[in-house]
Amino acid sequence: MKKQQDKRTARGAKKTDRAEIILHLFREFPNNKFSLKQLASASGGASKEGRRETLEILGRLFEEGIVEECAREKYRLTQKHLPHYEGIADMTAGGSIYVRVEGLDDDIFVNQRNTANALDGDRVEVVVVHRGRNGQFEGEITRIVERNRKPYVGIAEVGAHQIFIKADSRRMPMDIYLPKRDCPDVRDGEKVVVRIVDWQPGSKSPVGELVERLGMAGNNDTEMHAILAEYELPYRFEPEVEAAAEAIDARITQKEIDSRRDFRAVTTFTVDPADAKDFDDALSVRRVSDGVWEVGVHIADVTHYVHPHSTIDDEAVERGTSVYLVDRTVPMLPERLSNELCSLRPNETSLCFSAVFTLNENLDLLDEWFGRTVIHSDRRFTYAEAQEVIETGRGDYAEEILTLNRLAQALRRQRFRNGAISFEREEVKFRLDESGKPLGVYFKEQKESNQMIEEFMLLANRRVAEFCGHRISEKGRKVPRTMVYRVHDSPSEEKLDRFRQFILRFGHVFKASKGRAVAREMNKLFKQIKGTTEENAVTTMAVRSMAKAYYSTDNIGHYGLAFDSYTHFTSPIRRYPDMMVHRLLARYLEGGKSADKETLEALCAQASEREIVAAEAERASIKYKMVEFMKERIGQEFDGHISGLTEWGVYVELDETHIEGMSFLRDIEGDFFQFDEEQYEIVGRSTGRRMTLGDAVRVRVKRADLQKRQLDFELLLPEGAARRAASAAGKGTSDRRSDKESTSRGAGKRSSGHKSSAGRRASRRRH
Repeated sequence: MKKQQDKRTARGAKKTDRAEIILHLFREFPNNKFSLKQLASASGGASKEGRRETLEILGRLFEEGIVEECAREKYRLTQKHLPHYEGIADMTAGGSIYVRVEGLDDDIFVNQRNTANALDGDRVEVVVVHRGRNGQFEGEITRIVERNRKPYVGIAEVGAHQIFIKADSRRMPMDIYLPKRDCPDVRDGEKVVVRIVDWQPGSKSPVGELVERLGMAGNNDTEMHAILAEYELPYRFEPEVEAAAEAIDARITQKEIDSRRDFRAVTTFTVDPADAKDFDDALSVRRVSDGVWEVGVHIADVTHYVHPHSTIDDEAVERGTSVYLVDRTVPMLPERLSNELCSLRPNETSLCFSAVFTLNENLDLLDEWFGRTVIHSDRRFTYAEAQEVIETGRGDYAEEILTLNRLAQALRRQRFRNGAISFEREEVKFRLDESGKPLGVYFKEQKESNQMIEEFMLLANRRVAEFCGHRISEKGRKVPRTMVYRVHDSPSEEKLDRFRQFILRFGHVFKASKGRAVAREMNKLFKQIKGTTEENAVTTMAVRSMAKAYYSTDNIGHYGLAFDSYTHFTSPIRRYPDMMVHRLLARYLEGGKSADKETLEALCAQASEREIVAAEAERASIKYKMVEFMKERIGQEFDGHISGLTEWGVYVELDETHIEGMSFLRDIEGDFFQFDEEQYEIVGRSTGRRMTLGDAVRVRVKRADLQKRQLDFELLLPEGAARRAASAAGKGTSDRRSDKESTSRGAGKRSSGHKSSAGRRASRRRH
């Protein structure tokens, strides 16, 4: 009796194990269709008894709705039991989508045929149906949870009965249908802004609604406004904001002057770019005694005029920052404030918030003072004019400028001794004609006059952060206070390892892996590569290896500047965080209690996000002008250096102008080139030719697409390599053709060798 019971128990246990194995198989391979024999064999044996038990298990799973019969005696997991996730759609130029899911290490790939009409930025529900050999999840979008309401900018193609909008963005690969009856005035070739309102299943095109007409494509104002619209940045203020600015009382009363520290008798001047229209900082200097100087950093007192939660303040929060396109500034504040009331114009009385320092030639900080002031700027210098005084020792206020420059250079040397990193990249500028057409390219140089202003702004920002970050209690203890910081984390060891491997190609050794030693090694490396062919490539990769700076109420210090505490205090006309800091400084000078951290942290996050958007728009305007400049140079040849590599192409930056374009691997004649990500180089299959970042190359301008802001180069192989490629051209032609076609078909997919989802997303955006 006992033996029979044990036998039944064992058989029951075995059946339970078989059921678990079968269920695991379905979940591990959710896209597979299994036969009864396959399941029986995989779960313990395909004997007659095993098949009977497997059939019983399948019957239970079928009744519970876990599996379904998809073909004759073939079974698969029902869709509702597949792994489901919710995430954000990231569309490629080919129409496929990668769904970014919080918590997943990798994105879920969705083929174009399985996207359920989802678009870039939509919040979607995705079901995982397959896991590839490389571990990549593949899925199907089952539901659009929330449509992204972002606008699309494109050119109208007007037909007899309908309008189609060809979007500028590569992340909208299909045309957008616009009902002609709703916008009969739209002209063919006009640039417009539209939003998606519907996309029915089975329809080839999403339906849009007209948001705004920008003007005819190709017009400079139209194209700049198109960039702003693409990034949802306003290019004008609403009437109520302008009205609020005009209503501000501009009078400076004697009572107001008496409540402030008066610097009107102290030598004060501004130093700004020649084309600047707003002057939000000034320097004053006076001798206290031999070798001791009082230096005042005077910042426009914007918060005197703009009060919290007012119409203008709410608009400033929304904008977050001024935006600097190639040919214009889109200000954070209305012109009435930025160019008039808050601009420290010469020979006018102005209200400021100031940081005043008394220091000697050894940079000992003997005293400091923060508070509201009134100043009278004696002179407006351009950087070039101040530089001439520094170089010649002659000119207006020469003694004051030379003194400030001497102290600034000492501060600069001290900062680098303490571990600051010297990132210095040439900034590309354009010479434009009256219509905005680029006539030439030049580079903005950072000279001593720029450094003089920079060092005193850094000093003010650092000391304000330290003052506001804590108060001293009656017992002499430091009591923390809520403060808005500009923070910059130390680089990750993983990124530094990749950077270390990269510079080894040029014979450079990078020994440090963490701490301030990294900064010292960086500065040492920058000195070594100065003037070399690899300088730009190495500097670019060094910047990419660093963390990004952002705003936060949690102080982790600023690694790049080597400051334990740092903030932004010196540009309230163009950055909202500086206005936040002015208010905090005023609050703490008056003995107020610590501000609400949660409220300020939310504003920090908003400001950081707006800063990123503004930077992307600025880069887009530069890219547009670069393509416009090169459009007249199609067919011309230029020397350059490889600045980037992907599985589909080689990015080249021209030596003379620093303009960047791309050459598709499939278009390089004479060989079939492939990207070796492990070695980070492209390799010619027949010639064995290898190219990597920093290599000198020659290119011919092939195509300039203004709408896509895309520049295509033809990479010209040296004659020797071309001859070797030609001699091998007959070898393996069919293999190369099939491989090339395979590469083309898989262009929308990603290489399995990419290191991170973030890196892959950046790569997709660049393409």
